[in-house]
Amino acid sequence: MAWTPDFDAALLGALFTQAPVGLHVLDPDLRIVRFNSAAPGARGIDMGEAVGRTLGELGFAADGVERMLRAVLETGEPVTDFRYRGRLPRAGGDEARVMSVSAFRLQDAGGRTLGVAATVVDITERDRAQRRLELLYRAGERVGSSLDVFRTAQELADVAVSGLADAAAVDVLDTVLHGEAPRRGPLFDPVTVRRAGHQVAEETGLRRAYEIGDVWVMPLGTPYAQALSDLRPRLVSALRAGDPWLIRYPALAETAREAGIHSLMAVPLAARGVVLGMAGFYRTGGSAPFDDADLALATDLVARAAVCVDNARRYTREHTLARLTQRTMVPARLPSHTAAQTAYAFLPVGASGVWYDVIPLSGARIALVAGDVSGHGIRTVTTMGRLRTAVSAFAAMDLQADELLERLHDLTGQLAHEGPPAKDEDADQEELTATCLYVIYDPVTRSCTLSRAGHPAPVLALPDGSVQVIDGPAGPRLGRGVSLYRSTHVDLPEGSILALHNAVVQNTAQDTLATFKDVFGTPRDSLQDMCDALMGSLLPDQPADDALVLLARTRALGPAQLSSWTLPGEPESAAAARRLVADRLTDWNLTDLGFSTELIASELVTNAVRYSTGPLELRLINAHALICEVSDTSHAAPHLRHAEDDDEGGRGLYLVAQLTQHWGTRRTGRGKTIWTEQALPNAPRP
Repeated sequence: MAWTPDFDAALLGALFTQAPVGLHVLDPDLRIVRFNSAAPGARGIDMGEAVGRTLGELGFAADGVERMLRAVLETGEPVTDFRYRGRLPRAGGDEARVMSVSAFRLQDAGGRTLGVAATVVDITERDRAQRRLELLYRAGERVGSSLDVFRTAQELADVAVSGLADAAAVDVLDTVLHGEAPRRGPLFDPVTVRRAGHQVAEETGLRRAYEIGDVWVMPLGTPYAQALSDLRPRLVSALRAGDPWLIRYPALAETAREAGIHSLMAVPLAARGVVLGMAGFYRTGGSAPFDDADLALATDLVARAAVCVDNARRYTREHTLARLTQRTMVPARLPSHTAAQTAYAFLPVGASGVWYDVIPLSGARIALVAGDVSGHGIRTVTTMGRLRTAVSAFAAMDLQADELLERLHDLTGQLAHEGPPAKDEDADQEELTATCLYVIYDPVTRSCTLSRAGHPAPVLALPDGSVQVIDGPAGPRLGRGVSLYRSTHVDLPEGSILALHNAVVQNTAQDTLATFKDVFGTPRDSLQDMCDALMGSLLPDQPADDALVLLARTRALGPAQLSSWTLPGEPESAAAARRLVADRLTDWNLTDLGFSTELIASELVTNAVRYSTGPLELRLINAHALICEVSDTSHAAPHLRHAEDDDEGGRGLYLVAQLTQHWGTRRTGRGKTIWTEQALPNAPRP
């Protein structure tokens, strides 16, 4: 069928009577020539009333629309999807609508401008949907940026005010702040909450009913209590001063009267079936009341934030548990020892793997330990406890410093493989490693031997006032790389101070050394005062890890506490050992230990003569205990036997074990040393 004038007439008629979009035809002065019935806000307007008037005069559009239409007239460039927000005349209600306007210039066959045609579509609902998606997207980016309940609550309030409400308040249960939560399901009793987040739009001038940190009780019968009783959000589209429940909530009633709050939503903050608190949203002044779509958006927004709050709560619970566990796994008091005077300062900022120890060793020696397991949390803390226990066990074996770290390196690697496989959300979890510094000090020889695995080097303050870093070779971190460690040996004058610390100090090595020099150079009443001063000087303003400073002022054992003899490797040396021991104990007024010590020395010398060659070394040390040592050239370790009744031998070490508190053996450069310890008369029990 050919195109006819009838088609033109039908098309023109349909455009102005049946088209689903609004159509306005304007003359060059932007005055209305014609419009159709689908034009937004046109219902109820007579054509005769509108013709010859501008859109602005009829209240259809703002000045921005007229400027856009005039530009189309002047340039001839069409405009598509120009959006504006305004209220429509005779559309009912005062709610602002969002319109999409497209315009093009009208010309005759000769190119003369006749006017402009504009199509208008009400896209209010589409705009709302888009804004809701944008709000949820912003919430996903901004809410939950940290594992802090208060910060997460404030982020939720900030996001809500920027795109949903004129004011928002977030309250959490007090138990949530401590990492706990009520039983699963609704809460029926009056609930006590703490204000954790609050935000208001500047133009509202709304005053806060509660400040951040304030505690208040949600009275029964209010929308808040009702929402918590069945975990369903509540919408109050029209808030009236005479509402009975406002009488039970005078703080909000007064604020509502002052600021003109006319609509609110109360949405329970709940995640994983656990109630965490409540979020309240408010509109004031000329803002449109909340509707069901707003309630659905608020519910979705709060649900996302609730997961973040619950993550923060669970982190707080684990963090608290880890810190409590940590305190049980590091010593609260350091043991007193004749080898050194010790003091420490430990600041547990987070649940990390920092540990320290002072371990008595055989021969009146002492071991100083400082270490740090990577990461934070319960796994890190428990790993720290296992490594600290292992160090104590290895120290009891009298291992050399470098050998001890090699064994600890292997153990750390084993613990890393024993851990649970990382979940998807833990894919970036830090690899389990640790640092350790192990220092052995001998007060007899005044020698210090240390080995370190990725740990900061100790600082040494000498009695002459000089301060230096004992910067020996540092092996790899425990659990990483090849276990290759070396020992550093230093002779220390009596009264030297060894300082062990962890890597929390963020300054450069030069600045750190200068701080040590300044603190060590200032007279202090006690070693503990010096330790506290170092902690205060070295600690950053916002430490990211636990901070540790461990000090040891060395002592030396002189001739009055030490006796040593060289004996030939002959059977007669056992009798000589008894005589020498008896004489020395008489000089020390320890005759009460004479019989047992003579027997111990005789048995140890007899074994040394039997199983080794060459001269023997017998040594007595009067320190925290009476120590008897016999050194020989054999590397074979003795074994404790339980002899049968008809056995002629094999009872020597058994008798030694019965007469002593502790006994053991350690390797030396020329062989081994067997040592025993006996408690001194009237010595306090450990």
